[in-house]
Amino acid sequence: MHHHYQKSLSYKLFTVFNYTLLTIIAVLCLLPLIHILAVSFSGSAAATANLVGLWPVDFTLDAYEKTIGNENFLRSLWNSFLRVVLGTVISMGVMLCAAYPLSKSDDAFRGRKLYMWIFVFTMLFHGGLVPTYMVVTKLGLTDTIWALILPPAVSAFNLILLVNFFRTSVPKSLEEAALMDGANHFTIFWKIYLPISVPAIATISLFTMVFHWNSWFDGLIYMSDVKHYPLSTFLQTIIVQQDFTKMSVDAETLKNLSERTVKAAQIFIAALPMLIVYPFVQKFFVKGIVLGAEKE
Repeated sequence: MHHHYQKSLSYKLFTVFNYTLLTIIAVLCLLPLIHILAVSFSGSAAATANLVGLWPVDFTLDAYEKTIGNENFLRSLWNSFLRVVLGTVISMGVMLCAAYPLSKSDDAFRGRKLYMWIFVFTMLFHGGLVPTYMVVTKLGLTDTIWALILPPAVSAFNLILLVNFFRTSVPKSLEEAALMDGANHFTIFWKIYLPISVPAIATISLFTMVFHWNSWFDGLIYMSDVKHYPLSTFLQTIIVQQDFTKMSVDAETLKNLSERTVKAAQIFIAALPMLIVYPFVQKFFVKGIVLGAEKE
């Protein structure tokens, strides 16, 4: 009895400590976002003078009007959406089609080990930036959205997660029964594998979406015209390189519009889509994160 009480006391202490720590971490993650949101709604003088904390000062929507009215920003937003949708669909399509045969036994698919090694090899060694750049340019992909979608279409890491998920989650007997009923591989893939793997597919789709949404470097090197920039590249040129020429606003407007408020508005708009997508995929996460955990 006494022992049980001890256990529950330490357990309670642990729970309290755990919740406190997680709350602090959550607050630390939220505060910068709230601050940026407050700055984006503030007047330029207050923002420039660093007077804005977690609540807007001299509330105004100027920064958002400027951002949303700015065709360059809107165009790059559209480029990013296009990139995320096409990129995720193509990536998942290719990786699922590769994961299905690779999840089979060595008897069923001879040469499986060799293919797996080739994929793993690419995780450890790759040509580097210059050869990649040369391949993309020589294929004529520069200044098209394909330069941003095709090179990272297959992530070996995500592919291995999918293979492991297929191996551990799809019951062998189910597949054998289907084969005996005369189902072909496409039917089995479509009717058995995909429905069972929804958590894995949702989780890895989210990884892929976040990757595409946040990646700015490839846009910078493969796009010569600002028209083709995805959002993160566009923001990078404005926020990091302080290059306001691409904003196309006249000097008069810039006076009552501080760089900080516009940047804050744009950072927040850029973060929004991912914040919206997250809760919908959240429910698959618990199942999806234990991807490929062996089941006995």
